[in-house]
Amino acid sequence: MTGESKEFVIKRVFDAPRELVWRAFTQAEHLKHWWGPKGFKMLTCTMDLRPGGVFHYGLLAPNGVEMWGKWTFREIVAPEYFTTVFGFSDKDGGLSRHPFAPEWPAEMLGSHAFEAQGNKTLLTTRATAFNATEDERKVFEAGFGSMEQGFSGTWDQLAAYLATIK
Repeated sequence: MTGESKEFVIKRVFDAPRELVWRAFTQAEHLKHWWGPKGFKMLTCTMDLRPGGVFHYGLLAPNGVEMWGKWTFREIVAPEYFTTVFGFSDKDGGLSRHPFAPEWPAEMLGSHAFEAQGNKTLLTTRATAFNATEDERKVFEAGFGSMEQGFSGTWDQLAAYLATIK
């Protein structure tokens, strides 16, 4: 393993109070309605929001491929932020590689910060390759454009969902 990767950052203001955005982002009953890239269907998700706890989910891609993910929480300061080690997983929660890019890092370190802005919320998401080889870091950094597109679509779904639960 060599060096640190560049940081991917994406920000978005949501038209909802911070506590509502926090709940939508940290409770399985909410996540199942919006989490994942546009066009993907949530198959299942479990949430154990505590340091060492896990968010494990399964998605069905439009092409019929199942994709699984897992976050392990490191630090949580509700409703301000949380940090995770995250990556792709198998159905049982075991670490696996990206189903469409096997050279992608197995793990990433991420954070989500929720900043109150009056009755709105600024969400800042950050991610770096974690425990990655130099080649994996390069692949991760080359993927920032597709990550921005994926997160933007996911945040569009979150915004639409938040409008239904105000």
